[in-house]
Amino acid sequence: MNDRLKGTICMCLSALGMALMGSTVKLVGTDISTFEKLFFRNIIGTMILLFTMRGKDIKFFGNSNKGRLFMLFRSIAGLSGAILYFYSINYLYLADSALLNKLSPFFVTLFATLFLKEKFEKRQIPILILVLIGALLVIKPKFSFAIIPALAGFTSAIFAGGAYTLVRYLRNFEKPETLVLWFSAISAIGVTIPMILQGFVIPNRIQLLYLILTGVFATLGQVSLAYAYKFALASEVSIYQYLSIIFSAIIGFFLWNEIPDFYSLIGGSIIIGVAIFNYYLSTRKSI
Repeated sequence: MNDRLKGTICMCLSALGMALMGSTVKLVGTDISTFEKLFFRNIIGTMILLFTMRGKDIKFFGNSNKGRLFMLFRSIAGLSGAILYFYSINYLYLADSALLNKLSPFFVTLFATLFLKEKFEKRQIPILILVLIGALLVIKPKFSFAIIPALAGFTSAIFAGGAYTLVRYLRNFEKPETLVLWFSAISAIGVTIPMILQGFVIPNRIQLLYLILTGVFATLGQVSLAYAYKFALASEVSIYQYLSIIFSAIIGFFLWNEIPDFYSLIGGSIIIGVAIFNYYLSTRKSI
């Protein structure tokens, strides 16, 4: 099995993991705060990683001071994006929140150009404009408080794009498990005080099950994504992140009878179509 196929499989697993995580977050309900959901997600992920990393030649604390500094930045960006994404899940259709969050690869392109000095091609300018138009159709600006969840989902993609750019930068310095462990542990610590201040709610049995599954699916998604970027170039595998939108739409339809409106369908089609076109151009260039 070549590295590109490994990366593709890992990215598909990541997309499934993220879609399942979104569904369990929504199933927990709104009486459990976003911070408490994130705490469970990340503390479960931390425990899973510490258990699976035992006996392996992996340094929990990283390989260098430089790596640790950038893992801290990655964790802060990832946590900010996760808070906004979890908030949007509570108030939007699952497919819409997943769609807005999956604008992140386009922000990766921008950030990689600005900070990693990767080449920005002229053909990417109309692509980014079309993506913005698609996002506006999903957000449907109303200039009222009703727009806040959609803007939260959009902003979550910006933070996620920054986090994934740092994952790309760190892929040659740190192990994927270490990257995800740092993110999970720092996120769990970071939301503890806000969770307590907002009021910790003791979950019932079914909510506790969903919270545990949120941690399991999130860890699957994060570790699979880190390995996908380790095995293959982002231009080769990032397109498969969009499978999470399809997975989310299927889950949302069967669990909540969610059917996105006309503008969301058009906007989503534009974003996915542009992503496929960009992927096609990238693969042609690499041949």
